[in-house]
Formats: sequence, C-alpha cells, structure tokens
Amino acid sequence: MTSERSLLKLSPQTPTALERILSISSFSDLSKPARYSPVAVSAMDQPYPADDSHYSGTTPRKSSSLRSVSIQSKDFGRTSVGEGNSSSMDDYGRSGSKPVRHGSKSAESEGYSLSQKEINDDEARFIYINDPEKTNEKCEFTGNLIRTSKYSFLTFLPKNLFQQFHRVAYIYFLAIAILNQLPQLAVFGRGASIMPLAFVLLVTAIKDAYEDWRRHRSDRIENNRLASVMVNGKFQQKKWKDIQVGEILKIFSNETLPCDMVLLSTSDPTGVAYIQTLNLDGESNLKTRYAKQETQWKMLEKDAIHGLIKCERPNRNIYGFQANMEIDGKQLSLGPSNIVLRGCDIKNTAWVTGVAVYAGRETKAMLNSSGSPSKRSRLETRMNQEILYLSAFLVTLCAIVSVCAGVWLFQNQDQLDYIPFFIALDFNTGKNNNYSGVGLQIFFTFLMSVIVFQIMIPISLYISMELVRLGQAYFMIRDARMYDETTNSRFQCRALNINEDLGQIKYIFSDKTGTLTQNKMEFQCASIGGVDYSGGRAALPDEKGYAVQVDGQVLRPKMTVKADPELQWLLKDGNTTEEGKWAHDFFLALAACNTIVPLVVDTSDPSLKLVDYQGESPDEQALVYAAATYGFMLIERTSGYIVIDVQGERQRFDILGMHEFDSDRKRMSVIVGCPDKTMKIFVKGADNSMFSVIDRSLNLDVIDATEKHLRAYSSFGLRTLVVAMRELSGPEFEQWQSAYERASTALIGRASLLRTVACDVEKNLHILGASAIEDKLQEGVPEAIESLRQAGIKVWVLTGDKQETAISIGYSCKLLTSDMTQIIINSNSMQSCRKSFEEGMAMSKKLMTVPADTHTGGGVGPDRAALALIIDGTSLVHILDTDLEQELFELATVCSVVLCCRVAPMQKAGIVALIKKRTEDMTLAIGDGANDVAMIQMADVGIGISGQEGRQAVMASDFAMGQFRFLLPLLLVHGHWNYQRMGYMILYNFYRNAVFVLVMFWYVLYTAFTLTTAINEWSSMLYTILYTSMPTIVVGILDKDLGRGTLMKYPQLYGPGQREECYNKRLFWLTMVDTVWQSVAMFYVPFFAYSHSTIDGSSIGDLWTILVVIVVNIHLAMDIIRWSWITHAAIWGTILATCICIMVLDSIPVLPGYWAIFHLATTEVFWFCLLASTVVALVPRFVVKILSQFLSPTDTQIAREAEKFGNQMELLGAAELEMNRIRNPPQEMPR
Repeated sequence: MTSERSLLKLSPQTPTALERILSISSFSDLSKPARYSPVAVSAMDQPYPADDSHYSGTTPRKSSSLRSVSIQSKDFGRTSVGEGNSSSMDDYGRSGSKPVRHGSKSAESEGYSLSQKEINDDEARFIYINDPEKTNEKCEFTGNLIRTSKYSFLTFLPKNLFQQFHRVAYIYFLAIAILNQLPQLAVFGRGASIMPLAFVLLVTAIKDAYEDWRRHRSDRIENNRLASVMVNGKFQQKKWKDIQVGEILKIFSNETLPCDMVLLSTSDPTGVAYIQTLNLDGESNLKTRYAKQETQWKMLEKDAIHGLIKCERPNRNIYGFQANMEIDGKQLSLGPSNIVLRGCDIKNTAWVTGVAVYAGRETKAMLNSSGSPSKRSRLETRMNQEILYLSAFLVTLCAIVSVCAGVWLFQNQDQLDYIPFFIALDFNTGKNNNYSGVGLQIFFTFLMSVIVFQIMIPISLYISMELVRLGQAYFMIRDARMYDETTNSRFQCRALNINEDLGQIKYIFSDKTGTLTQNKMEFQCASIGGVDYSGGRAALPDEKGYAVQVDGQVLRPKMTVKADPELQWLLKDGNTTEEGKWAHDFFLALAACNTIVPLVVDTSDPSLKLVDYQGESPDEQALVYAAATYGFMLIERTSGYIVIDVQGERQRFDILGMHEFDSDRKRMSVIVGCPDKTMKIFVKGADNSMFSVIDRSLNLDVIDATEKHLRAYSSFGLRTLVVAMRELSGPEFEQWQSAYERASTALIGRASLLRTVACDVEKNLHILGASAIEDKLQEGVPEAIESLRQAGIKVWVLTGDKQETAISIGYSCKLLTSDMTQIIINSNSMQSCRKSFEEGMAMSKKLMTVPADTHTGGGVGPDRAALALIIDGTSLVHILDTDLEQELFELATVCSVVLCCRVAPMQKAGIVALIKKRTEDMTLAIGDGANDVAMIQMADVGIGISGQEGRQAVMASDFAMGQFRFLLPLLLVHGHWNYQRMGYMILYNFYRNAVFVLVMFWYVLYTAFTLTTAINEWSSMLYTILYTSMPTIVVGILDKDLGRGTLMKYPQLYGPGQREECYNKRLFWLTMVDTVWQSVAMFYVPFFAYSHSTIDGSSIGDLWTILVVIVVNIHLAMDIIRWSWITHAAIWGTILATCICIMVLDSIPVLPGYWAIFHLATTEVFWFCLLASTVVALVPRFVVKILSQFLSPTDTQIAREAEKFGNQMELLGAAELEMNRIRNPPQEMPR
C-alpha cells in the first residue's frame, strides 16, 4: 500500500497506549544554546505524500518451472512514476467538469487542491490578528456556527417532499392521485387513491425527521461548547458558535480545537505543540505543530499583538496550508506545520494560543464531511428497465380497455341514454350526465384504466428495498467473522444502496501495502559501505535491548529489533576502522533524518521508562527503532535540536533545516549541526531518486555492491531505502540558508522554489548504504486470494512498489504461481509500448493452446495456460488515455493476473476505468490509504481498510473492514445472499402486483369496459402496503439459499451472481407468463363457479382479494429455503391480517359490500373456490420447478442437496461437487 503522506511518518498507536504517554523528558545539561540560528522547519506544499519505494514481503517460492517473458524497450531507463499526492478527494470529485488524465505525469499536478497552488491577492483572504472587526470589515467571513442538519421547522416539509419526488415513480403516483380527484375520472375514493403514496412519503419523512433531529441535537451541543477567547486583552469564556475569524484563542491540554487556527505560542519554550487528529482522520498517533519564534515569546495578555495573515481560501486539503504572516514589520512564511485544525485535540502540551483563520463550515473538517459519492446498484439499474417493460404492459392493458370501450360505445350509442348502468342522459334536466362523446370517453377510459391498474408499477418496492438493505447491513455489521480484534473494529456499511453488488464482483483491484500486508514494518538487514549485514534476520530479538541511564532512570526503546551481532560489535568498537565510520554515519543518519517524536512511557517498574517513537510513517518508526537497537537512541526532539544517545554518550545535534519528503524528489533531507562543529546533510529516499544525486566518482565499488544488495533485498519482498550524506562548508550552508529563506517567504512560486532549493543542496552525496524493512502479509491473504480466484474473480494488484518487490509479494500471497508465464512490460515511450503489446499478444496467442493440466490458472479455461501481466507506471504514462488503452485491455483480459508496479493514484483509477468503460463486469477496489481514494471511488464497489494509514480510504469507501481476508465472508457469503435475496424480491414484487392487476383486468372485460371494480377500493390500496409487504421484506432479510459453510467451502458457488442467474430478462418474462396463468386461474375458477348465482360484485371482490393474498404468499412459501418462526409469522400472519381487514371493512355501513364477507364465508362454494383456485394456479409452477431441478440443476441446487445429504455423502466418500465452468472472458459492453 502506498500513502499520500510522507514515508517518514509513524504508524498510529492504540488509544490505551496514548493515555499513558508522559511529557517529553528534558535534559538540563544539554540545554545549551545552539551554535547556529535554527531555520524554521520546511513545510513543503505536499507535507504527507507517499511512495512505496521500499517494500515488503516474504521469500518467494522458488521453482525451476518458472517462466518469465520480459518485454522492455531498448531505450528503457530508470524513470518510474511514483505515488504522489496527485489528487485530493475534493478534486477527484470535481473531475467530471474537466477530463482527467489518468496516465500522464502531468495528471499529478491537475488534481492539486488550492493549498498546493500558489496564491495571489485575488485568491487570498486577509486576517488581522486580534482584530475581528477589521478582518470582517470588507468581506464578512462565516461565523463558527455549524449546521449539519438538512432542515429547519419551516423548511422540512417543502425540502423533504422535493427530495423525495426526485424518484420518478413518486411523480407517477402523484399524477395518478391527482387524476383520481377529477369528477370524470374518479374511480376510487379520493382519500383511498392517495393513501399508498402518502404512506410511503410519511414513513420516509418520519425517518428523515428523526435523523435530522439527531443532527440538530448534536449541532446544539457542539455550538454551545466553551473556549477561551481574548476579549479586551484578557481571555474569557466564549461559546464556540460566537467565535470569529481573527480572534485569538487559548486552548488547554486535552481540549478540542473549535476552529482552524494558526499557532502563535505554546507552553513549550521551543514553540512545539503535540496534537491528536483522531476526530479528523482517525489517526491516534501524535503529530507536531510549531509556533513561529517571532510570536512564541510574546506575552499576549501583556503585549498587544497585531499583524496580518494572508492565507489561501478555504479548501478540503487537510494536509496542506499556505500563508504568509506579517508581524512587527517582518514577513514570515506559514505552512501545514503551523496550523491546527478543528476537531484536533491538544496532547502533552499545557496550552497553545492561536488566531482563528477558518471558522464554521469553512473549516477543513467541515469541508471534508460530505461523505462518499452516491452509487446505484447494478440490480436497481436493471430493475428500471423492467419497470419500463411493466409500464409498456400497463399502457397496453389500458389501450385494450379503452379501445374495447370505444367499440362498445359505438355499437350501443343509440341506447346510451337508457342503459341502466351507463345513463348518459339526466332526465331531470335534459342534459348529458358526464358524457362527452365517444372520442373523449375513450380518452377518459384510458386515464381511468391507468388509475385502476396503477399498482402495476410497484411503489412499495422502493421502500421494501430500503428496509431489506438495512436488515442486510445489520447482519453484515454484526458478523463476528468480520470483526478485527487487532484494531477493535467491526465491519462498516457506509452505503446501503449497493449491498447486492457484492454478489456480482468480477474484478478486484487491490493495493498492496497495508491491504495485503500488515503495514507494520520491521527492520531486517542493511548494506553499509558495500557490506551486507543480514545476520540479524536469523537472530532472536533481545528482550531487553539497548538502554541508557538518564537522571537515575533507565530509558529503553518500546520495541526491540533483531540485531546483527557482527554489526553490533563493529559499532561498539567505535570509529577506529573505516567500516566503523561507515556504520556510525549510517545509523546516525537513521536517527537524525526523520520527524519522529520520542515520548516517554511509564512502566510498572518506577526505575524503568520506555521510549515510544511517535510519527506518521511505519517505515520511519522501524528505522528509528533499529538505530536505537544499534546504540543510536533518539531521546529528545525540539523544534531547534535533537538529542541522540550514541553508544552511551548523549550528543546534541542542532536542526539547521529540513526538507520533508515529496513525491517529485522522493527523498527527505536534514541539515544538522554536529557536536564537532561541522555541518552535515543526511538524505534518505527511494533508490531511483537517490542514485541520481550520489557522486559516482566516489566509492564506485560501494555503489555497485549496494545496488546488488538492493536487488537481492527486493527479491525477498523487502522495502528498501538508500542513505547518503555529505559535509557542508560554511559558504555552502550560508548560500543554502539564504536561498531557503527567500523561497519560504516568496509570495508566488513558493512550492517550486523550495523544491529547487532542496535539489540544489541534495547533490554530490556520499553513499552510506541501504536499509531493508519487512512488511509481513496479513493473516489469511494467500488463502483468500486463492478462494477468490476459484470463485472466478480476477485479482489485480496496483502498487507503488518496485517491480521486484511486487513480484515477490505476488508469490507470497499466491497471486503468482510458479506455473504462470509472466509477460513483463517496462517501456518509456509510446512506440516501445506498442511493440511490447504486439509481442505480448503474440506470446499469449502462442500459449493459448498449451495444455493447462498442470496449471493453476483459477478459471482460465481448460485449453489455456496461465498468464500474468506485470507492467510499470512509466509504461502506463504512455498507455492510459491513448489509443493503446484498447491493446492493454485485450492483453490484460486474457491474463489470469495483472500486477501494476510504481503506479500513481490517478493511474490506479485509470486502470479501474479501463475495465469499467469496456465491460459490464462489476469492479471492486480495496485500499487503506489516501492514495487509494481515487481508485475506491472509481470502482463499482469501494472498500476501505481501517489500518495504519488513517481513515481517508475508509471515509471515501462504500464499506470498511479491518483485514483483506474478510473479503471472503463479505463476497462469498453476504454478497451471495444479498444478491440472491434482492433479485428474487424484485421479481416477486413485480409478480404480486401484476397478478392483482390482471385479476382486475379480466373483470373489466365483463363489465362493458366501464372500469367498475369488484375489489373494495381500500383493499386495492392496502394490497401492497399491508396485505403482502411484510413477507417479502422478512424473506429478503432472513432467507438463505445455502449455508455459510457451504459457500466458504465451494467458492464456485459465487458464480450465479456473476452469471446473473437470479435476476435477468429471461426470468422476468417467465415470471410474467406465470403471472398471467395464475391470474387467469384465480379469476375464472370463481367466475365460473358463481356464473349462475346472484352474488354481487363486492362479495366476489372479497373472494378475489383473499384468494390473491393466499396464492402469492404460498407462491413465496414454495421458494423459501430457510424457515424460522419469524418467516412463519410473516407468511401466515399476513393472510390472517388480510382476512381481519376485509371483515373490518365489510363491517363499516358506509362502505360498499356491507357484511358481504360474512354471508359469503358461510357457503361451501367460497371454500371450494379458495382451494381449487390455489391448486390450479400453483401446480404448473410446482411441476416446472421440480422438473427443472431434476433435469437441469444449478450449482446452488446441487450444493443444497449436498447440504441436505452431507453426512451420507461423507460416508460414501464423495468430497467433490461438479459445478458449472466459470466464464473467463469479460462481458463486453455493447458498442
């Protein structure tokens, strides 16, 4: 996994550990003033970019049968595309207005948010310190009042109705209700006609009102919290909602920031403050922020402070900030290290003061609270097509009725004045009785037909789907098999509308670091001075480890690292040998070149303290712990210096300057003033960026040996870093200091100027060596990938790692196998890429006929050898967004595995888009870092891993979980269940509504097409709301076609979702044919039974209502697999409730059919009709169902039989089930 934050940041610690953190120890004997005037720490415009230039894994499985086809152009160089902070969530979301280039390097600059661009006066906001009136004089900034609620008391009704009527079906039913209010079209009672829509609107409105009430309550609590604000020279308590931009605030330890503010001073003499961003991005580790020395020493309550801050406009980038501050006539530059954001907590710092620059809804936290983008499920999209078919069917029925009515009117036009049930003439007045001629009467009949048959379009289906998805989400969240004990996190369902898409995934796009691996780094070995020190890999970690004495107490690193005995002996021997000097400088660089904050933690032993290294990069944490193990222990850090215990001797190093990591340079550097009064620059970074700035005229043999060791480390899946240094002369340092000060205070072009300054000083370096860190695989990853491949799901890994490391991890997690033929494409021009594709396609065609008996392709077909495509980001620069995309698609889709190395975040999104644009296959993206956000949002389903890289991926995802292996129960179990249930529920809803409409349609044909209804108007309205709604919801939540154990044991059972077996056009039309038959049976059996009787319409209408409810519920019962008491209660309870409702309605004198059911139920014919109609309606379906399962069983039906007779099969030794072959070719989109 790669991150959009620096590789020099530490992983978060658990909250319980943080609670025990004490203040940083100070050493009075080391508090001498520095020889050099410290330069402020550089705040690059990308303070937390990411690059996986140093990698993780385990030893690959070696096999003599490995075949690799490497396709490289002759002009191939070392250029590669790293993972930079190429796009924020905000910019990615706005990319629709401007074509986004996924492949080019320039794409990395397109996505920068405002905090990464240069600002001018037109784009800036001006804040006058401690003068809110003047600040808001020209342009009144937003107050600090926040409002997350959607509605107020006055706006709730109009806004809520407006939002609900975005659904076209609601507008349709509103139009129906309005038409029914017209006298010429009044078929139902005016109240009854509007009840279904009113019920759905009311339920949704109540849900929305409750949710908004909770938001109002939360807002009220938040806005009324108190903070100390300077008023008339004194700090006074003030409500958060009353804070204004420009005011000075004082925040104490463990308090939360009420707004975004620039630090002015802190309780620490050096101006450092420690903050926790848990509420902002989910990271529990502490971060450092700094106040400028020019404001640090001002006594705010005694010395009046006035100044001007010119900063960028509000934006969503929580990791960027650019501003200038004028104070006492001096201009200072401000960056991300000088601002603290709303929602952060002050830790390990008694107090801080600052000036509010963004307040209320303009704070970065509020701008980032919009949530993930809305997605629609594939089933719902397909369902809309079927609703169009039903609409056409409805129009056809209405047209038939209206045309037949016109024919009848034409044939009987001479008798219309006298026909008793029509009476076109009012004899009292001599005028017509609502009769407007044949033409208009046909038109009115058509509209009346629409009103009568309105439930053909199932309005209740929408609310039923919402409730079913809510129930499914509940069981997914409560699944103990998706609970991560290490992070104490449950599965999160952040998007309720795509649950069923989990059962149709064909492609998975996965990040590596932190997703497939643990992102918990452990130092393994090092190459120092051209010598490989790998002895520590086989050694056991020393339980006690290195320790130092400070003021009578023992300080020991919190974590121990396996150490190489030879290297330890060499370092203890000191600088007496050449090798010792190399090792000394190497570990000194590891201890000094970082942004780690050492915190002292209590233990049960009062004389023993543990040093916990806090930061934002697991890599950096591992390197500092390694340096401590070898006797270079970082024990104190301030904004101006650090203290390192070097083999028992405490030494102070002044921090003269620092250039943090950025994705262009892919390295970081620190300039330190050493105790021997020399100045040195230590640099570490990715090998491809470091070797370009190392002086190859010095120690060429060491450079060659280091490169050889790096290749060896990468082959073992280790993450590597190159370390170098050089000594700076006085004039060189003064030149750098002058250039840095000019760049850091520049109003225009600051970012590029700072980058140029860094590149100018980071040159002609003397190589020290390279480090190797291991990032182990997560538990169960190899087994999960193997099962996913057996399920017919293709797993593509998109990573910023080096090619060698990615391949090694591929073997470790069983993504790659020794039997696969690798097609490797490394090119740096469009022409060479085209040639590589031609060679790759030729190779794939040649291997397509190779027998695959010995291959483990996982669904690649019986006549095709397994292929693996490995391609780097440099090649993708020339492929994505060009005509070569189609060639990449054709080659990638014939491969079982695709591995993309050294890819940038936007390239990840481009690869996902490559599949989405050209196939109808469902895609899923999974990652854990901010650099995975674009990929997660591009895929049909996005999953965030709540791991070591914060919560940006989680916040942008549809679902979130703790481990990659949880994909198995999520997809194979819950995804299968959700898809099967939802597909069946949609078809069942179409059926139950259509069968009711058709019964009324057949009746209309025998009433002179006057649309007289035998069924009570209230029963017609209650049919979808009360009579038949509950069983389908219960079954949609609880029914299981197969057990969890079977679905996990046989991953091939995931195939029905990919093949759309549970919901497709064929099933839809078969359902409609069955619907027509059942409606005919239910109408004509009672029709003929009562044809010679004197039964009235209301009585037979009650019979048809009860009969339809019984048949549709027994129809549902025939398809239920897992019965429970809830299911029984829903099915049989609904039938009972229907009978009770009809009796109640027939007990009301003012309604038609008074006491009808009570007379009807006393006759034998009534009970005969119920029984005979049910049998005639359902027997054909039952017979067809039995024959289809016997003659052509599906995988699911076979597995169900295996479940039923599992014990007998085990006794007979039958361990395998024959499944349908998994389809490998992608489903091409229709051109």
